[in-house]
Amino acid sequence: MNTVAIISKEELLKHWLGHRNLTRKTIEKFTEEDLFTFSIPGMRTFGELANELISIAVPGLTGIVNRQVTGYSEANKYETKAAILEVWDQHTEELKQLWAQLKEEDFHQTFNLFGEYEFPIIENVLYFIDNEVHHRAQGFVYLRALGIVPPFFWDR
Repeated sequence: MNTVAIISKEELLKHWLGHRNLTRKTIEKFTEEDLFTFSIPGMRTFGELANELISIAVPGLTGIVNRQVTGYSEANKYETKAAILEVWDQHTEELKQLWAQLKEEDFHQTFNLFGEYEFPIIENVLYFIDNEVHHRAQGFVYLRALGIVPPFFWDR
């Protein structure tokens, strides 16, 4: 039986990079103070959420590419908006380089992401994207609560 791909590896990367671009725009919308102090009770600040996203995408993809299972860690905490944006941009470039090393035939192989999530690589990649969208939505809520119009969700 012949199969036809719905989305190519390159199209998936473009989709992911679009989300990263929109998340970057979301980070930029916050004032320095609000990025690290504003939250809805019981939830983390968007600065904390951005630090989580930084701790997941490139470290996770690095593990997948190198087939090295390492535990999840938020060891690097970035405490300024400029630092978060600088690392965000650096990680975006690293993500592109790592992506180029993935083979399409490996996407359905199982990988134990962070030693906790044993799923096919494609599902791990979709988790990276879904997690970013989820946390960016929290950032959108925070921006609206602060009286700031978030970026258009479709402007990736």
